[in-house]
Amino acid sequence: MKSPRRTTLCCMIIVIYLSQATPNLSLESIVHPLILREHELAGKEPLRQKRAVASSRVAAEEYTVDVEISFENASFLEPIKTYLNSLSFPIQGNSTDQATTTILSIEVTTVCRPTGNEIWCSCETGYRWPQERCLHNLTCQEHDGFPAGHRCSCLKGLPPKGPFCQLQGDVTLRMSVRLNVGFQQDLKNSSSALYRSYKTDLETAFWKGYSILPGFKLVTVTGFRPGSVVVTYEVKTTTPSPELMRKANDQVMRNLNQTYKMDYNSFQVVTSNETKFTIVPEIIFEGDTVTLMCETEVLSSNVSWHHVERHSDIQNNSRFSVYTFVLNNMTSISRLTIYNITQGDAGEYICKLTLDIFEYESRKKMDVTPIRILATEEMKVTCDNNPVSLNCCSEINVNWSTVEWKQQGKINIPGNPETDTDSGCSRYTLKANGRQCPSSLGGMRVTYVCEFISEHGARGSKSIEVTFTSVANLTITRDPISVSEGQNFSIKCISDVSNYDEVYWNTSAGIKIYPKFYTTKRYADGAESVLTVNTVTREWNGTYHCIFRYKNSYSVATKDVTVYPLPLEPNIMVDPLEATIPCNGSHHFKCCIEENEDYKVTFQMDSLSFLAEKEANGKQVCYKYNFMASSVSWCPKKLNVFCHFTNAANNSVQSPSMKLNLVPGENIMCQDPIIGVGEPGKVIQKLCQFSSVPSSPGSPTGGIITYKCVGSQWKVKKNDCISAPINSLLQLAKALIKSPYQDAKLPTYLKDLSVSTGKVKHEVSSFPGSLGAIINILDLLSTVPTHVNSEMMTHVLSTVNTILSKPVLSTWKVVQQQQTNQSSQLLDSVERFSRALRPEDSTVLSINQTNVQMRSMVIKPGHPKAYKQSFVFSDSDLWGNVAIENCQLGNLQRDSSIVTVAFPTLKTILAQDVPGKNFANSLVMTTTVSHNITLPFSISMTFKNINPSGAVPRCVFWNFDLANHTGGWDSSGCYVNKVDEDSVSCICDHLTSFSILMSPDSPYPGSLLEILLDIISYIGLCFSILSLAACLVVEAVVWKSVTKNRTSYMRHICIVNIAASLLVADSWFIVAAAIHNHYHPLNKTACVAATFFIHFFYLSVFFWMLTLGLMLFYRLVFILHDASKSIQKTIAFSLGYGCPLVISVITVGATQPQEVYMRKNACWLNWEDTKALLAFVIPALIIVVVNMTIMIVVISKILRPSIGDKPSKQEKSSLFQINKSIGVLTPLLGLTWGFGLATVFQGSNAVFHIIFTLLNAFQGLFILLFGCLWDQKVQEALLKKFSLSRWSSQHSKSTSLGSSTPVFSMSSPISRRFNNLFGKTGTYNVSTPETTSSSLENTSSAYSLLN
Repeated sequence: MKSPRRTTLCCMIIVIYLSQATPNLSLESIVHPLILREHELAGKEPLRQKRAVASSRVAAEEYTVDVEISFENASFLEPIKTYLNSLSFPIQGNSTDQATTTILSIEVTTVCRPTGNEIWCSCETGYRWPQERCLHNLTCQEHDGFPAGHRCSCLKGLPPKGPFCQLQGDVTLRMSVRLNVGFQQDLKNSSSALYRSYKTDLETAFWKGYSILPGFKLVTVTGFRPGSVVVTYEVKTTTPSPELMRKANDQVMRNLNQTYKMDYNSFQVVTSNETKFTIVPEIIFEGDTVTLMCETEVLSSNVSWHHVERHSDIQNNSRFSVYTFVLNNMTSISRLTIYNITQGDAGEYICKLTLDIFEYESRKKMDVTPIRILATEEMKVTCDNNPVSLNCCSEINVNWSTVEWKQQGKINIPGNPETDTDSGCSRYTLKANGRQCPSSLGGMRVTYVCEFISEHGARGSKSIEVTFTSVANLTITRDPISVSEGQNFSIKCISDVSNYDEVYWNTSAGIKIYPKFYTTKRYADGAESVLTVNTVTREWNGTYHCIFRYKNSYSVATKDVTVYPLPLEPNIMVDPLEATIPCNGSHHFKCCIEENEDYKVTFQMDSLSFLAEKEANGKQVCYKYNFMASSVSWCPKKLNVFCHFTNAANNSVQSPSMKLNLVPGENIMCQDPIIGVGEPGKVIQKLCQFSSVPSSPGSPTGGIITYKCVGSQWKVKKNDCISAPINSLLQLAKALIKSPYQDAKLPTYLKDLSVSTGKVKHEVSSFPGSLGAIINILDLLSTVPTHVNSEMMTHVLSTVNTILSKPVLSTWKVVQQQQTNQSSQLLDSVERFSRALRPEDSTVLSINQTNVQMRSMVIKPGHPKAYKQSFVFSDSDLWGNVAIENCQLGNLQRDSSIVTVAFPTLKTILAQDVPGKNFANSLVMTTTVSHNITLPFSISMTFKNINPSGAVPRCVFWNFDLANHTGGWDSSGCYVNKVDEDSVSCICDHLTSFSILMSPDSPYPGSLLEILLDIISYIGLCFSILSLAACLVVEAVVWKSVTKNRTSYMRHICIVNIAASLLVADSWFIVAAAIHNHYHPLNKTACVAATFFIHFFYLSVFFWMLTLGLMLFYRLVFILHDASKSIQKTIAFSLGYGCPLVISVITVGATQPQEVYMRKNACWLNWEDTKALLAFVIPALIIVVVNMTIMIVVISKILRPSIGDKPSKQEKSSLFQINKSIGVLTPLLGLTWGFGLATVFQGSNAVFHIIFTLLNAFQGLFILLFGCLWDQKVQEALLKKFSLSRWSSQHSKSTSLGSSTPVFSMSSPISRRFNNLFGKTGTYNVSTPETTSSSLENTSSAYSLLN
């Protein structure tokens, strides 16, 4: 601060003292300059009262005295300051009766030095100029040695009390000191006596010590914590110097009782409001260079920085830079610079300066914001030289340093940037012309990048991808197009660019051409659209525009088409269709059309040509020629007559042929002026409008009527005439499908069809031709629409309701007798309309008619409901429901329409799948989805049970591909899920028209036959399981006794595995029955497992039977070959379990991924879809055949007589051997499964089912009886086991051949036959008692095997 010119150095000293004086002491603050010469010190002291301190007698007042001392020699200043700092306070002054003065502190506040013609004054530490006098926006000239202060260098004027620096504002010093005494828990309790005692003593000492600080106001003990005892307290004062603080701490030590053992070196001071903490910039973006600065007037370079969230001190590195310095010996500054800041650097930062016992701490939180640029990411620009603006805006509006635009791409299209700093937006305006983006580069993409750069280095960018498309240059077919009706033409429109949003054709009136007439293809360097008309009508006459649209840019090419009138062949009505003319007779031929144009018409007959005569009758124009048979010489002869129409363009069309039969005329019996003449039995056809059927001139009757000559009269054989109104609609429908505006005309036409059909109900029920015409109309129109609205669908169903009404059913029977597929055609038409239905306003649409009902629903995103619809037809006493689960609907495309149409009478008119069978009527429901379904789709339906006590219901759908594409009922993919008295529930895995059939060939669930088969199966299975368990127990008991040789051992191995496999298979069969019955749905996972194990273990039974048969064959045929036991066991187990496992795994692996492994209604192998059942049937049948062959070989071996046997005994023995062999081998080798062959095929007799069920269900019992208990060795082992050895011994010694001899004993004839057999085929003689060991083994092998 500049002060008035003075020649001496001066300083201001503040003196604080206490004085007890009379209350009426008058104090006035006066400043007198004093000159200090040599060692003289004189002065007058201005006084200002500070505070009063309580005393017992007189109040002790505290005063602050400002003393100005002037020095002629500047060198006196430092010794004075040193001397004052060395004083020990308080200093007791002279005492008088009236006052006692104590000096508390003396400090230098202001130093003024002469500088040139001015005096520069500066504040000492802890003092500052009054803030109200500072000029903050100016910077005064600074002197090298003594600036006017870092924070306030210019004053508005001298302070009112003189050029004195004032104490800085109050600060709260957070302090602590340690007491080297033990910590007690009571010090944590602020209400304890110990706590209060400590607090009182310490606060007293603190008051006495810190009262010497300038501006001291308050000291408070805030608490105690362990560490011996750490006292925390707060001192409210102005910022003291370290020297003064040490003096105050000394006073505290002196005034505190020594028992507290206060540690002088443990004093710590933390102050938080002495540091100025600034962050630049205020708004921080990612990538900015940020400066955090701490400023304090405490001179120290010991500064540290700390990041609170990371719990770490900040050190210098590549991104963080800490720089600390002292400015002008007055201010400590520490600067933390963070380069390329990130969001991870955000958080609270602490700047801490340490000086002696002081810690000056300041905290500040910093937020880092990412730069968000808002812009449209994609744009399409047409190169038409029109300005286009690309816009980028920052989400946070700041004063951006600059905004840069860059571009990347194969073409360079620059623009002009404009930045609005107020809005934080930048606009880049560009113009693209055809030269900059030629058609060869049409559709090129250029990326424009707008980059916002902050003043501190942060960068944020946004990319805008711009697709440049040049204006399409269209090239259209050059040759003029001039055609006649009935011909074809095509127009090709070629674009030199491949980018477009839409391509379409329209007329000069702006009406769009129906899309099915043109196709569009896109290529790499262009595109083309071709308009193709196969059958031209006069509606195509006019001008056509090929339009390529890209955004709001249109490229148009134009082509004129001239169409000359010419009748279409189907529209030429000829009469007669067939005629018989006597050789001397004549006949009128005519060709009629529904228009009056100028045509040249000639009749062509063989090589002759005749000019026709024109005759107009209202709208109809006929061309006639009277043919005279006598004018030609070819009689008798058959000829074809045509009429040719030639127009102005010299194009011609030929009419349908008229058959002419020239005859001698002797046998002609039938004659009619309209129908013509004919011989008996002659059948001719005639257009109804030229027959005797009444018709109005304005709208002629359509169709054909057939006559037959009976006797001498023409009789109507078949009437397919179409009533005039229906015929008119049919002709309009044929014209509509050739019209370029067919989709626009369709709604009006459907309405007219519905109204007209309702008016002519009688004609429809009377004329099969009218019914067929309406079906043909619906079939034609169903190919037109891509979208059908609810009004159009209402008109369609109204028409269908009329032709399916009960009065028309008799007409349908006539149609069916003609072997047509019009019922299937009608159903297909309704399905096409349903797939095109798009309801406009609501997601649910319902249409109800007497003979048809419709429900539809639109699938919306997040659709919560399943599709469930109900249909009730009270007149027909039929009802039905359809349901699609929500999980299935989730697989459909957004805004797909599900439509279900139900027909109560259609079932009776659809062709039956079995000729000659009368099937009961039921509801037909067709369900369609507007978009293609790629995933498996499940739909469930419920029909009224129309025959609860009759045949079995079958769920079927109408397959349009059957019967040479005429349609038929098919059950593929559908099965009966549940049947009760009132309803039949079906599930199908596809969508089409569904119904149920009652089939008399299969037993109905709950019928007597079904119950009988169930009883046989379950009783047989129980006996089998018990028998097989008993067999395994018996084998375990007698195992050691019956397996003493190799052949017997292998035989019992086979028996045990056969019994075990059959036991497991029967158990899984019961599990499968528990999983499913006719009234509960399948548990698919469990059902797959049950099917697999049933398949595997039943196959194992067969293959172990095969093993047993092969072993018998091996022992009888290959007598000299003897394989080891281990080899035989390996082969047996590989064959018995390995082969079934391979077959079962391959079967499930090949069919289960497509979910066609098992049947829809049973846990068994599929037959309808994949014929997976063959994986069981074929191996079973092969094994049966092999075992039957083995049985024949065994019997043939047994039938070979032994030498010396009598013929009579041999014959009896052979028969006995055959019967016993068959009785033993048949159940063991699975021959009974041969009856199963008949049950595989549909429609098999119930007797085969019963026999097969009986034999296979009780096979376990057969195994126990014939395979186990009939074995003589097993019997003997059991008798011996149960202590019946005496009876067994006597029984085995018997040599009688009568009934007392066991059938399979060694002494029986059968045993001797086998001994003779092996003796005959071997190299040893079994009749001698001295048999070798080898012979003994072979003998007992045959015995054991057959027993």
